[in-house]
Amino acid sequence: MKVIPRAARVYIGCALLGAGTCVLPALRPGAAVPWGTVALLAALYALCELPARCRLIGRALGGSVPMGTGSFFPVLLASALLLPPAAAALTAIPGSLLARVEEPPAAPRRAWRAAATALAVWAAALTAEALGGPTALGRGPDAPDLPYALLPAGAAALAFCLVLTALDGGIRATAGGLPPRAAWRGLLGRALAPHTVHGLAGLMMAVLWRSTYGPVAALFVLLPMYISCWVFAQYHRERAAHQATIRALVQAVDIKDAYTRGHSERVGHASVLIARELGMADDRLDVVRFAGILHDVGKLGVPTRVLTKDGPLTPEERRVIELHPEYGHEMVRGIGFLGEARAAILHHHERMDGSGYPYGLHGEQIPEFARVVAVADAFDAMTSTRSYSRARPVPTALAELERCAGTQFDPRMVTALVQALDRHGWQPAVTADEALPDRPGGNVPPPRETASKPADLPAGPAGRPVERPAGADVPPAVRPKERA
Repeated sequence: MKVIPRAARVYIGCALLGAGTCVLPALRPGAAVPWGTVALLAALYALCELPARCRLIGRALGGSVPMGTGSFFPVLLASALLLPPAAAALTAIPGSLLARVEEPPAAPRRAWRAAATALAVWAAALTAEALGGPTALGRGPDAPDLPYALLPAGAAALAFCLVLTALDGGIRATAGGLPPRAAWRGLLGRALAPHTVHGLAGLMMAVLWRSTYGPVAALFVLLPMYISCWVFAQYHRERAAHQATIRALVQAVDIKDAYTRGHSERVGHASVLIARELGMADDRLDVVRFAGILHDVGKLGVPTRVLTKDGPLTPEERRVIELHPEYGHEMVRGIGFLGEARAAILHHHERMDGSGYPYGLHGEQIPEFARVVAVADAFDAMTSTRSYSRARPVPTALAELERCAGTQFDPRMVTALVQALDRHGWQPAVTADEALPDRPGGNVPPPRETASKPADLPAGPAGRPVERPAGADVPPAVRPKERA
């Protein structure tokens, strides 16, 4: 079970206190609250969120059910237009508590979700009330004041979006340890369009609710929303299929090259740490994780006798291993969802000084994701115990990366990794199935201490020595190809 940091617990407590303050006026004796409408809207929102949590209902619907809170925000935005702020906030609580939780601990996550949603609905209702939203809706035979009613509805949706994204950014910063800029980056941009659509649907629902046809007519607005949830569920199922594809490829590499078992997942994790520190958007984080996980998939094309050779590699065998980035790129080039990850798989052994492989790119010519994965790959190789080398302490590995920054690695990526590990730490792992043997062997030549014996380093172009961090899982190029 994941432990919630103290800062996040305080943040959640403040959100709960704020939500309680917002709903308190509705609970005071004598408060003019339309409890019938509150109960109907709260029950409706809870009923909409229930299938995502109930496995039996999910199976009855073929597994395509809403994936979590957010699919039925029009119900909440309708309540913001129909009810006083304190009463509107109450409608969000039951559904938020019933909604599906993907990761433990469930109780704090549900409490946070209920508090954040209640605060957002309260802000939306307060905004709509200030702009005369309840009056603009009309009642019974009175027609709604259109297009003026669009103003309070749009403003309510905007207030809802702003409050929710602000609170979400805060919990990402306190619970996830992200820097503030990275915590809020992209949240508003991704949420604005969906919440605008939810606001329009909520307005339609509120207008029908106030019409002579009553709440029953308002239910028809939920039909297209449920269809959109079904489409959203299909997206998640497709994403799950993508994850299964990645797992199958990684498992194949691990079976063939047991010495680096678990290495791919750790490189993916370290790549995400670097990317987050650089402030990359969430959609790119998924891709850079794929790049880290699949960076060595080309080893499937390398003969097993070379990968598992007990002893130093010959120059020819070394050249065969150096083909694995190109093999990997060919294997995944048709997998569209990998995007930038494909270039990272091809170029993660390029060097900033141009002496890497397969194409001898240098500096900014090397794709950004490839520079991220190169640092993550070397770091995990140095901090993992394998059949041919013992793990180095994390500070020693970071010092080696910093020494090679600018020549082999992008200094920005190295700095980002250092900062990320200061925040999150790192758990080294043993990836070999056997104890360290007396003499070097395995799929990679033994590491050498580059600082003390530079003359022993493999030669680069024009006879220059090629510095490398000891423990990297594939040696630097000794014969770069012609540039593409």
